[in-house]
Parts: sequence; structure tokens; C-alpha cells
Amino acid sequence: MTEQQANLTDAQEKFAQALYDAYKSGNPLLESEWEGVVTDDDTAYRVQDRVMALKDQPVGGYKVSLTSEETQKMFDSDSPLYGQQVEDHFLKSPATVKLSDRMAALAEVELGFRAKEDLSPDDSLEDLMKKTTVCGTLEVPDSRFKDWFPSLSKYNVMSDCAVGGLVVYGEERDTDKVFATPEDAAKVHAELYFNGEKKDEGDSSEVLGNPLKSLQWLVAKLAEQGKQFKKGQLVSSGTFVLPPKLAAGKWEAKFDHGFGTVELNVTD
Repeated sequence: MTEQQANLTDAQEKFAQALYDAYKSGNPLLESEWEGVVTDDDTAYRVQDRVMALKDQPVGGYKVSLTSEETQKMFDSDSPLYGQQVEDHFLKSPATVKLSDRMAALAEVELGFRAKEDLSPDDSLEDLMKKTTVCGTLEVPDSRFKDWFPSLSKYNVMSDCAVGGLVVYGEERDTDKVFATPEDAAKVHAELYFNGEKKDEGDSSEVLGNPLKSLQWLVAKLAEQGKQFKKGQLVSSGTFVLPPKLAAGKWEAKFDHGFGTVELNVTD
């Protein structure tokens, strides 16, 4: 028996197996069949750890969700949450994916940070700027549950690796070369386009007031759980906009501050 299994009830182990099976098969789960199996944050993260163990692939990085007051209210939460993501779900822009390979995907505009060295919960925002690169990202959240947004319970979101799908990332630059001060990271503006039509726009200040604070929160949360944000790992730090549903066509996230455009082509 693995450490993750030892920390779960039989029902929770069955839930982790079901999430993994849905991840592999593409056949979505019904939330009504798993209601009440996970009822607290710590257990949800243990289920997530078990799902990741079943995937048996390197953790390429993370996504942070519920980084705005609006999204926290949607999922009845008073804090962000994170999901571990497998390495091959981080794609360099421009990327092409099939809609048929996704389950119930959305599109989000975010900033990504990659660690140039292991990160510490003692790191200040200035330290994090020195220790990371930054890039624009177009994240594609995707759940193992049918009709999940925005009604899925917070604990099932957490168990499902924060509904992680794909992260498409743009050109990476040293964070302390892009931003003169931590406050500058809160001043990035981006627009989301679908087939040349603007769908939405937003600012990085939507992400906990500053996406560097999202990164700092994640590093501290991982440390609390005996984990570490390691050199080479990338996090998509939180969305600037409420996400629309993914559809077949050309998606573009256009950023200022020299981040350029992140492109995702979605085929049928």
C-alpha cells in the first residue's frame, strides 16, 4: 500500500481511481455519484496526490485557481487552491490540440513563472523575481466531471488536480528584467481573442492583487505539505478573466509589457 492509499478511506481511494480512469478514458464523472466523499481541504489534496501517483509522470508544474474574489465566491472558498500538472501538459506556443481530446475545457489568460532554482517559503517577492522567468500563458482548464463550471464543489475541484488541462506558454524572460519592482507585475494587461474577435480582457491585478503573490502563496502552501517548488517547474498563476468555453478555432492571448501573443489552435 502506498502512502497516499494509507491516508485515504476506501471511498476516497475509489474516487481517486475514478478520477484517474476518467483522465485516461475521457469519460466524465457525475458529481452526484461522488458527493460527500471529500469534505475538507487536506483530504482533497491527499486525493490529488493519489491521482498524481497513479499518473506516474513527472510533475512539470502547477496551476493556481480561485485567485480572485469573484471566483472564490463561485466555489465558496476564502483562499486559492492549486493543482499539480504533469510535464507533458505544458506546451510551447504556438500549440495545436484536438477539441475531441478535451472533456469540458475552458480558456484562461494568465502569467506563468518558471523556477530557475528551488524556491523557498522564505522568499520575498523580490527574491521570487530573481529566481524565476515569467511568460504569458493561455491555460486550458479541464475537468473529469460533466458540466462542472461553475457548479463543481471546491473539494472535487481540488481532488481533480484543480481541473488541470493544458498550459500553453509564450516566450520566457527573467522576471527581474521584465519588472523593475514587484508592483509592476500587477500592471500587465491582456486580451483574449477567438478567431480574431475579442472575447474579453483583463489585468494581472485580478490575481490576488499581484500574480507574484499567487506564486508566493503556492510556494508556502507546498512547503506546508512537505513539498517544494523545484527548479524547472512552471506555474500558471491565475486568470485575468472569467473563462469562456473552449471551441475549435484559433485562440490568442495578447499581452502588453513585451510578452507578445500566446497562440492555441484547436481542431475538431
